[in-house]
Amino acid sequence: MADVRSYIRINPLDLDNNKAIGVSIPFDGPAVFNSTFSTKDQLKSNLLNILLTEPGERVFNPNFGVGLRTYLFENFTDIESLQSRIRNQIQRYAPQTDLVDVRINKDNNNHQLNVSIFYRVLADNTVDALQVNFSPDSSVTTGGGTTPSSPSVGSVSSGGSGGY
Repeated sequence: MADVRSYIRINPLDLDNNKAIGVSIPFDGPAVFNSTFSTKDQLKSNLLNILLTEPGERVFNPNFGVGLRTYLFENFTDIESLQSRIRNQIQRYAPQTDLVDVRINKDNNNHQLNVSIFYRVLADNTVDALQVNFSPDSSVTTGGGTTPSSPSVGSVSSGGSGGY
């Protein structure tokens, strides 16, 4: 007789809730940086870093980054090409995720760009979402707080797990 058990996989880094794993984005903490204490939160920050970094911005890694800011004032944006770039960058630099869907909405008249990424965390198979909204007069938001920022940064909202 077969015994069916479901196992919960836990990343060893998540076992100590008092030890920071990485740095979260945006840098708006009391001492400039906010720390992340779970691999899921750090993965979300890593994805945000991939989306916001301009190609050529990283020293010794010129191919890193999608560079979403450059698409904000473009007259014509090939959505399929941008989706493919996002998929390739996440596949290359965040292999601990399985990309489920990438949705892009661009409003040329108001210079707005909305990017939604739905992904599965391979460590525990949970589905999560990340949404980045760019507009010329926006602010950065993660979770509940809002901080003023430069117009080119946009707003970021991290979604919860579950369906989309």
